[in-house]
Amino acid sequence: MFTQTLEFFKDPEQLSLYIGKIINIIIILFIARVSIKVLQSLINKFFDTKFLSTKAGKKFQIDVPRLETLKGLTKSLVKYTIYFIASTAILDSFGVEIGALIAAAGIGGLALGFGAQNLVRDIITGFFILFEEQFGVGNYVEIDGVDGIVEEMALRVTKIRGFNGDLHIIPNGEIKKVTNRSTGKMRAWVDISIAYEEDIDKAIKVLEEASQDLRSNNPQILEGPIVLGVSNLGASDVVISVMAKTVPMEQWSIERLMRKTFKQSFDKAGIEIPYPRRVVISGDGE
Repeated sequence: MFTQTLEFFKDPEQLSLYIGKIINIIIILFIARVSIKVLQSLINKFFDTKFLSTKAGKKFQIDVPRLETLKGLTKSLVKYTIYFIASTAILDSFGVEIGALIAAAGIGGLALGFGAQNLVRDIITGFFILFEEQFGVGNYVEIDGVDGIVEEMALRVTKIRGFNGDLHIIPNGEIKKVTNRSTGKMRAWVDISIAYEEDIDKAIKVLEEASQDLRSNNPQILEGPIVLGVSNLGASDVVISVMAKTVPMEQWSIERLMRKTFKQSFDKAGIEIPYPRRVVISGDGE
């Protein structure tokens, strides 16, 4: 082995041939890497919302989540295409007949097809999700029991960031049921209780006045808040329900604001919110 290696280094022609091939491979990989960087930069510029609004005006309007999804898919497709071209160029530099390789791949494809079914299914499902506008980057979704914000959508997988920070990576082909909580108006619902001794009509009037102030001071509220009336008679309280419609992702903050505002309004009006009480009756000691 050592003798063969020594003879190889003594043959300048063979040595220069292999060095040339190695340099060629390095150049191909370098060009592929630079091409990916440049093309992804151009893709980012093209899909920039400011660029689109400047070039297309009002005739070409795309919502931001779908725009980000299209951008991620395009970048992923460009990356895989360039790597495929670079791989064929490297094989060609070693004298491998690409045509014969493709023909052999066609024959071997029957054997590999079963193993690649999941990959093809993931890619096809990803395109259907995109063009059917099921969800996009930035949407708050629940997919098969996993909920969070869609952080990235590639050709094969969708990445969802949970509210606790966990990153869930789901193959597109495994997505069976999607609940998109970022489309349309979101409901903000608050149940607030008053004591049985309080005047229900007075409490409803106080809530209606507080709701008007909330609506006028918070543009996140699209409809309401509407005081629906008494929704339940509890063991020690009368429950009044109030509902509002908000822009997506703002329903929780509006619910918190409604509870705070209603509590302050009841305090100002002298309306009591019940809380658990314990009455202890002591005997006379006999």
